Amino acid sequence: FADLKARIAKTLAFIDTLPQAQIDGSEERAITTGSGDKARHFTGQTYLLHYALPHFYFHATTAYNILRHNGVDIGKKDFIGSF
Repeated sequence: FADLKARIAKTLAFIDTLPQAQIDGSEERAITTGSGDKARHFTGQTYLLHYALPHFYFHATTAYNILRHNGVDIGKKDFIGSF
């Protein structure tokens, strides 16, 4: 877990170095994934809401389920946080 926490800290530090102007307006930016006949075209907002986030949550949920299946003592609060 220490390595994972270090990786998260490094990623957050990198994000802090990005200029705001580089991100502003990206909801309308054209994004293409794949190539050739498998290319998919999105606007930034559509990519985030309908492609990136669903993929992220699928993988987070799958990892959570694998851990639980293998006896790791985790529960709902570990998945969604303590609200």
